[in-house]
Amino acid sequence: MDVQLFNTLSRRVEHFEPLEPGKVTFYACGPTVYNTAHIGNLRTYLFEDVLRRVLQSAEYTVRHVMNVTDVGHLESDADAGDDKLALAAKREHKSPWDIARIYEKEFFDDCAALRILPPTVVCRATEHIEIMQRFVQGLQQRGYTYEVDGNVYYRTGKFPDYGRLRGATREHDEAHARVESDSRKQDPRDFVLWFSNSKFPNQIMKWDSPWGVGFPGWHIECSAMATHHLGERIDIHAGGVDHIPVHHANEIAQSEGLLGHKWVNVWMHGEFLVLAKDKMAKSGGNALTLNTLRERGFDPLHYRYLCLTVHYRKQLVFSWESLESAKRGFEALKNRVVSWKMQSRDSRGDAISSVSTNNNKEGAARLLSYRARFWAAVRDDLGTPTALATAWEMAKDPALTPAEKLALALEFDQVLGLGVEGFTRPRLEPELQALVQQRERLRGEKRWAEADAVRDQLAQRGVRLQDAPGGPDWYLS
Repeated sequence: MDVQLFNTLSRRVEHFEPLEPGKVTFYACGPTVYNTAHIGNLRTYLFEDVLRRVLQSAEYTVRHVMNVTDVGHLESDADAGDDKLALAAKREHKSPWDIARIYEKEFFDDCAALRILPPTVVCRATEHIEIMQRFVQGLQQRGYTYEVDGNVYYRTGKFPDYGRLRGATREHDEAHARVESDSRKQDPRDFVLWFSNSKFPNQIMKWDSPWGVGFPGWHIECSAMATHHLGERIDIHAGGVDHIPVHHANEIAQSEGLLGHKWVNVWMHGEFLVLAKDKMAKSGGNALTLNTLRERGFDPLHYRYLCLTVHYRKQLVFSWESLESAKRGFEALKNRVVSWKMQSRDSRGDAISSVSTNNNKEGAARLLSYRARFWAAVRDDLGTPTALATAWEMAKDPALTPAEKLALALEFDQVLGLGVEGFTRPRLEPELQALVQQRERLRGEKRWAEADAVRDQLAQRGVRLQDAPGGPDWYLS
């Protein structure tokens, strides 16, 4: 089915056509593993997860590659400051290697809690140093570099379209670059491909190279690893909007400088999560993590649900009130799904067919309409807010049977990723659980009127019972 995606490079929504029919090569900038990822970081990976799910739902085979930056990412994207891994090692009195593995595991644990699909390939920067060096040597041979004091710089003036991803003028680039000036640079827009040990003599993570002992620049990592794992032409490259001005602009320059042709067909970027109009950032002291949410009584999937309510290209203004609203929405949907599961069983407790048994023509037409509207929404540049609203309209429609609603919910969850298949009845408060047990005891004693009275009492408190051979099930209304 047709998929439409917004391309940052062209600044418009385009029909997606992969380089090879039926297959998609997809590269996503991964985490710099020097600290716990905050929920603003994780919003980007949630957007990329929806993108991948949409592509897979359109029957594409997706090869999804994500890097792990475990060396070389300095405090500033403009080649200034210390390596973030080195700073974290000093802060926590551990080796940079230990820091990287600790926070890498933490990151992927967070992704699993959010039901983010694991990448096809996870590539660590430290395991691709030789590949990066060969990439730099290739750029040298093509005249795109110069060396000063053992540092190898990319010559942006040789690449005519430098900065086209962000639509910047040369004057804008130069004014921005002067903020972080480097006297070694021939052009303030130039950037480092390889740092020698003369740049940071106390750097722990370093390797031999043709230019001296040192470490790679951050930007070269993604270009080298993406081409190594996906080839010289890539369908989609994604990341956060903060990557547009420097990191992705530099990736394009160095990759197309080496390859001599267009490198990526579609560039996609997720917007910021903001707090009171400020970007969430670890350095700003306003970073919230998944554990922060858990401590406030929220499930990670409440946050996933919240992200689905706002389009990936719009800023998400976070508040505890908005997360509480998302929690109510998620839990209400979960309760409905549990009720559909229970009502879709026969008297023996066996599941009945999810194929429509509704002979009402209006109901059958509505089912087809919901399916068409949902898929049209998500395949139109990942329109999850419209898709979620469609799912809720379906959930409240009396013309559909519980089995039909359940079948649609399971289908829609291919993209929403909320875990519908695993939804189970909620835990009851001890007082309510005691009433359920009391009713079972009365039923066992054949005191039917008293048992029905307890059932009515539970219903008044929002607990609906469904009797089954193994004992009663329940859902919240």
